[in-house]
Amino acid sequence: MNADEITAFLAQAFPNTRTPTVTLPEPGLAVLRVTADAGHLRPGGTLSGPTLMTLADTAMYVLVLSHYGFQPMAVTSSLSIDFLRKPPLEVLVAEARFLKAGRTLAVGTVTMRSEGDAAPCAHAVVTYALPASPG
Repeated sequence: MNADEITAFLAQAFPNTRTPTVTLPEPGLAVLRVTADAGHLRPGGTLSGPTLMTLADTAMYVLVLSHYGFQPMAVTSSLSIDFLRKPPLEVLVAEARFLKAGRTLAVGTVTMRSEGDAAPCAHAVVTYALPASPG
């Protein structure tokens, strides 16, 4: 699936959420961008954990879709995240890469950072369970 197809699918499948922009979907790499705004904040003026967790999960889902093709029933089976430093309220970039792309599980890492900043603000390890093949 290409970036436009994945973005359209995400907007249709999750109509009540802010869909990040898919900038690069390849079989081994997915890059997403989301513009953080006041709706992403938690008390203390920092981006909320759920915002970063959603971005990590979405980036891994995009990676799965770009690698395996249209798999709407692929689901998160595990997500572990480390919050490394306070990100500013601006554009966030998430890069997802596979550690293993198997028949039943896909395991990957997602590094999140502010656009233009090389230092990550969060890092996640995400596992997706893939639907059984027909037959």
